[in-house]
Amino acid sequence: MASSSSFCPSRFSLTSAHPRAISSHLSFKLNSSKVFFPLKNGSLKLRNAPPLTLQALSAREPKGSSEFIKICCSVSSKIRPQAAVVTKDTWDKLILNNNTPVLVEFYASWCGPCRMVHRIIDEIAGAYAGRLTCFVLNTDNDLPIAEDYEIKAVPVVLLFKNGQKQESVVGTMPKDFYIAAIERVLKS
Repeated sequence: MASSSSFCPSRFSLTSAHPRAISSHLSFKLNSSKVFFPLKNGSLKLRNAPPLTLQALSAREPKGSSEFIKICCSVSSKIRPQAAVVTKDTWDKLILNNNTPVLVEFYASWCGPCRMVHRIIDEIAGAYAGRLTCFVLNTDNDLPIAEDYEIKAVPVVLLFKNGQKQESVVGTMPKDFYIAAIERVLKS
């Protein structure tokens, strides 16, 4: 019995792999028609597995098996904007002297909730491209900036307009909270 699920990462060509080779590493069932997951540096990071390239996945296919997962990929010329990194060295130029409104997420690499906020901020960066510039600042590496804005815990999102802090969202909140704060800043 053949099973087929489509994976749609953005940077690879069509290939096949056996479902048992990867299904034990995935936190979802392979019955769905499309599964989207992030890619970094041409490798797939699967749960409870080392990074695997598509060649490694297809190499795990058992001989004589008729069950395959099609990994359908397309190269997109449109790259989704993401929040850029800002440091204490680039703070004045990128945040305080920016002509467009700016969103800055203060985070720490060890912070689990910060990872959830990262995803939201990356989505917002794409949705508001051209109207809002999004950045992230690692508070462990750039503590003086965090202290200047009295950041006591992470994640914190600050919104700036004309170099002045306008809004803040403290903690992990639903996307709607960030959107509402952004809309208030854009209207002001």
